[in-house]
Amino acid sequence: MKFESITNLTLPKIGFGTWKIGGGSIADPKTDSVSLAALRSALDTGYIHFDTAEMYANGHAEELLGQAVRESKVKREALFITSKVMPSHLQYDQVLSSCENSLRRLQMEYLDLYLIHWPQAGMKLEDTFRALNKLVRDGKIKHLGVSNFNVKLLKQAQELSETPIVNNQVPYSLSDRSYVKNGVLEYCQENNILFTAYSPIEEGRLRSNKTLEAIAKNHNTTTYQIALAWVISQPHIITIPMSANPRHIQENFQAADIELTQNEIDQLTNS
Repeated sequence: MKFESITNLTLPKIGFGTWKIGGGSIADPKTDSVSLAALRSALDTGYIHFDTAEMYANGHAEELLGQAVRESKVKREALFITSKVMPSHLQYDQVLSSCENSLRRLQMEYLDLYLIHWPQAGMKLEDTFRALNKLVRDGKIKHLGVSNFNVKLLKQAQELSETPIVNNQVPYSLSDRSYVKNGVLEYCQENNILFTAYSPIEEGRLRSNKTLEAIAKNHNTTTYQIALAWVISQPHIITIPMSANPRHIQENFQAADIELTQNEIDQLTNS
């Protein structure tokens, strides 16, 4: 596994996302066995960064992640757990409650990283960060970040945070370069902020092309693995694909070890 480092923080290039673990926007207990099997497979494979949110399955994803960690042989301190506060909970008291509820569902004492999941029109970031800063001071959160923030909002977050903003989590893949066009990737790379790519293979719907297929054949890998390798070939970028298929979980993890040539990276970038 390759790693990406910024000041005081090192994370694996590929982590495990938990969107659709435990359900979609609401909990679906009928999927618990499949979800727990996926989490156990990820832990057994060697993933150490797990990304979740109170919004995922209305908190049930956090419950299942916590259960899988407790049942595993992996110590909590060996893992890096990220969660997020939903956009409708950005007022001071709501942020504090949301974090406490996430910790209760996870049955953990702290989060390694806590993100604002989405910006919301009319939000008062001053109140949000007053709560987030308190959570850091109280030891409930180790690092702060944001998600789906443009450069203007990212700068505001940096000004309001008492500790460095270490992460901005946004959609990014071979077919989605919107956060390159709006300047966010460049800003993160120039300001020591990790850029976490979500939906790096479009939830398994990434469209293939001749370039992608040829490079995959050359490396004896899948096109999805090459797509992931391209994402993490760039500085300051990590990613969090998700799968419930044990084979795909392993393949995603192994994608970090694929060494693309600069020519291949350029071909994919321009494809």
